[in-house]
This record gives sequence, C-alpha cells and structure tokens, in this order.
Amino acid sequence: MTAGPIPGPRSGPASTTPVRAVPRSILYTPALSLDRVVKAWSYDADVHLIDLEDSVPRAAKAAARLVCRDALEKAPRPRNTAVRVNELGTVEALHDLLMLTECPVRPGFVVMTMVRSAVEVTLLRETLAAAGAHPELYVTVETVEAVTDMDAIAAVSDGLLLGSADLAATLGVEITWPGMLAARQAMALAAARYGAGCVDTANYRLSEPAVLAEEIDRVRDLGFHGKATVHPGELDAINAGLRPHPEGLRHARQVTGAVSAADGGIAVLDGNMVGPPFARLARATVDRGDAWTARFGRDGDEGADRAPH
Repeated sequence: MTAGPIPGPRSGPASTTPVRAVPRSILYTPALSLDRVVKAWSYDADVHLIDLEDSVPRAAKAAARLVCRDALEKAPRPRNTAVRVNELGTVEALHDLLMLTECPVRPGFVVMTMVRSAVEVTLLRETLAAAGAHPELYVTVETVEAVTDMDAIAAVSDGLLLGSADLAATLGVEITWPGMLAARQAMALAAARYGAGCVDTANYRLSEPAVLAEEIDRVRDLGFHGKATVHPGELDAINAGLRPHPEGLRHARQVTGAVSAADGGIAVLDGNMVGPPFARLARATVDRGDAWTARFGRDGDEGADRAPH
C-alpha cells in the first residue's frame, strides 16, 4: 500500500503532522514534445515534472498544454508526476489550471512559480479543490517576497523548491553558493518547522559534475531532502546522494534501539555517545525513509490519481 498525499495547509509545527514522502529527485521536461516527455519516464527520477513555464516559449504555450494533457493521460504513475504552471495572475496560468481541472488524469504535484504571498498558495489549493483536484503544492522560491515571507508560505505549502535563476537575477548576483545561502537556510528552517518538502534548485553548470556533487553534499548538510535537475545524466548522482541509504537507515535504527535500551538516556554506540537528540534525529530519518519507500520506492495503486468520468 502506498502512502497518500498529506493535505495542506498545516497550521502547526512539523511534530504535529504526519511524515511526508518527499521526492529526492525531480526531473524537469518541457512540454514541447509528447515523445520527449514520454522518453523522460524511462529515467530514474522520483518525480517527473512536465514544465509549462520558462522552458516553453510564449507562442508555444497552447500547444504545450495539449502535450501536457496527453502526457498525463499516458503517464505510468500520475501520482508521481508534476506539472509546473505559469505565474498566477497571468492568462497563461488560467489556461493551465483549466486544462488541469478538465483533464481526466490529475498530477500528484503542481509546482507554482513566482509566488510572493501565502495567499496565492491557498487560492490555488482552493481553486483546484473546487474541481475535485488535490495535488501537493510545491512553491518555487524565486522572489524576494517568498524568501522574506518563507514561514507563512511553508505553512500552507506541501514543499519548497529553490528557483535560483530568477532569484539571482532579482538580486543582481551570480548563481553561487554564497549568493543563494540565505534563501536555502530560510527554506530549510521553514520546511523543518512545518514538515514541508525542501528541494534544491537545478544545477546549471552541466559540464562541471564536481559542482553538482558539492551542491548535493552541501544541501544535504543544510537539511534539504531533494534536488531538481534539467538533465537526466545528473540523476544517478542526485539519487545516490539524497535517496534513503540502507546503511544509514540501519544505523538510525541502531541509535534508537541503543537510546531506548538506556531508558531514554545516554548510550554508547560504536564508540560514540548518543542520547535523546540523536534518537530523535534517527527516528525522523527512519520515518522519512519509510515514507519515501512507500511513495516512490515501488509501484502503487494509481486509482486515486484518476478523476471520475
């Protein structure tokens, strides 16, 4: 049995909400060709994202929506498929949402762009719900307003996804680790508080795999769960670095067992001191790993993804 989406919004801290299954890898594919989108499904990504926004020229938006609808109807796992829509407040976004609500197959995720307020997230959730659609809503953090209002946005979202290109352009800086660090830290803190997913931006320096490897290590250390990519050749590195690792889960279970055996106090495991905070982290690691496995680690029943005819 697969774990279903955890509905938002959440008004309290993460400790009061169920553990969410967060994608560790998201592959963006522009909705420019049905063949291209279908081919992308052969790559090992947790979530396959069909993009209607930046990667689609304005003149091709209408055709892209037709591609997206056809792709959703053919998707092997709609529940683990995402659609990135255009910015709310634009005519293109209205057409995107109309297509999504009329499509007999609904994506499991909708990714929002250029969000400036938590009100936008709530409005989109209520609009989709009125049509019987209940996707998880991920917010692309790419405006100054989203960074400064991060806590409120995280409280009503299912996940946060860094959009480094637009954010860097607004700040007038290059896409560097120091330039994006404040936004990443704000995302990690807000996501942890509200139990939201926290996914890093795509790497744009495709010819430099060392840059990707360094980003994966750094965002994992910050508390991020996943990373997006525009190139399937990066999926192996992202999956290896961010998906739950059997050895790590085994160690986490050993930590919880050692602390439990010490009646919730301090214990020594493999020469290292562990105590209640270590056990709390270990339990969270196991819970997140189990949730990921249930949602993304094996095929499940897709019946919930299909709207009634």
